[in-house]
Amino acid sequence: MLPPRQGPGGQHLLLLLLVPLLPSLPPTRASVPPGPAAALLQALGLRDAPQGTPRLRPVPPVMWRLFRRRDPQETRSGSRRMSPGVTLQPCHVEELGVAGNIVRHIPDRGAPTRASEPASAVGHCPEWTVVFDLSAVDPAERPSRARLEMRFAAAAAPEGGWELSVSQAGQGVGAGPGPVLLRQLVPALGPPVRAELLGTAWANNTSWPSSLRLALALRPRAPAACARLAEASLLLVTLDPRLCHPLARPRRDAEPVLGGGPGGACRARRLYVSFREVGWHRWVIAPRGFLANYCQGQCALPVTLSGSGGPPALNHAVLRALMHAAAPGAADLPCCVPARLSPISVLFFDNSDNVVLRQYEDMVVDECGCR
Repeated sequence: MLPPRQGPGGQHLLLLLLVPLLPSLPPTRASVPPGPAAALLQALGLRDAPQGTPRLRPVPPVMWRLFRRRDPQETRSGSRRMSPGVTLQPCHVEELGVAGNIVRHIPDRGAPTRASEPASAVGHCPEWTVVFDLSAVDPAERPSRARLEMRFAAAAAPEGGWELSVSQAGQGVGAGPGPVLLRQLVPALGPPVRAELLGTAWANNTSWPSSLRLALALRPRAPAACARLAEASLLLVTLDPRLCHPLARPRRDAEPVLGGGPGGACRARRLYVSFREVGWHRWVIAPRGFLANYCQGQCALPVTLSGSGGPPALNHAVLRALMHAAAPGAADLPCCVPARLSPISVLFFDNSDNVVLRQYEDMVVDECGCR
């Protein structure tokens, strides 16, 4: 495989190089135009590239922490604090303690249409309807965490704190809230208020709604002024088994060699993929690019027998090399192909302007071998 050329056709060739690394997923979304760009978008879980510039909003700190914990460049720079010997599992979100390979931060869509809250008498505090767009969640994804996070503003904390209730919101105009899904005590409103919805707002084994509407009520446990809902969001963690490998394969510390012509031994060569070069820098938050690398080189004797410092060659590859040496027309040489790959994590805005963190397996070539 040759490195990408520079020039007008560079983006297209770069995408062609990336497509073989991507997992093959069944089409569960609307069809996209054929080609390498469509295949890469499908692997990113997007129907199409976000048009124009996404509606920029601050990236929540929890999303940055999750990304930096998993990003290999952060690991090498030493900014990720982990104990020696700890291996990140490919289908587990360590910071949240749940299985998953997709994390979404979904803002409340009901805030722009919510009427300004009138001054309420003590004991008659208003209720708020929050709306979360879940249309981007694939039916194959299994939920493992659905955390509602709210920020409230209050003049003073009442004695005994507050009581939060979450109900299913009515759909029609003037429809009241449904049955209460959960209640919990809130001692203070300084830190964000969090409520776990999985198993309460919907059962673990039920399908996802395209939109989640909830009615929130926060009432003081003693006479006091009412609080005001300032912000609400949903942190959703899911596991897509199609993108998950059961075993972790930690990345080697060694970097692939630079350059190297096709006449050298089979090994990993350096290939940096820039999201700016493919025009995705407007909606990919991090990283700016990654080392995809590629395999190149000969698998003739004695390279195949020695393994060139990489993984041992398969017996079949050794036999092919021997046959080719004895009778070149009887068999072709083995191919230089990836023998060890590792994942990357991408933080980006999806088509609904949600902040999404996804991990993709087998995106970086770490070692090459003769097969």
